[in-house]
Amino acid sequence: MILITDNKKIEYISLSYSGKIHDYTLLKREFSSEQNWFEKFILRVDLAYFGINTAYKIKEVLIPHKKPKGKELTDEQKEENKVLASQRIKVEHSISGLKRYRVLVDRLRIHLIDLYDNIVGVCAGLWNFNLSN
Repeated sequence: MILITDNKKIEYISLSYSGKIHDYTLLKREFSSEQNWFEKFILRVDLAYFGINTAYKIKEVLIPHKKPKGKELTDEQKEENKVLASQRIKVEHSISGLKRYRVLVDRLRIHLIDLYDNIVGVCAGLWNFNLSN
């Protein structure tokens, strides 16, 4: 899980977990809903975080519309989804910026998750440094 700002700067990277884990489950594990983590922020999330606005106090949540089963989205909903996708592309650019450092893409035979987390942190720091130049 990665949290970034509007200028593509990486502010937070969650710890690595072995196995499969759902995005929203990871969010609940990392950020307890009892504390007001996102009270002052506008969050742009994808559909994996559906229901976040009921569990957390958030200033505003921007989440795409889900296509109803057997129906179509309205033209207005499609347009809103396009606007959200154009904003979300910044997240994708930050993720691809991390992947420029091939150590995160290629097969890495490191079995120590703590070392892998350190490598990801260094790559995020390099990405943020690259943005500042």
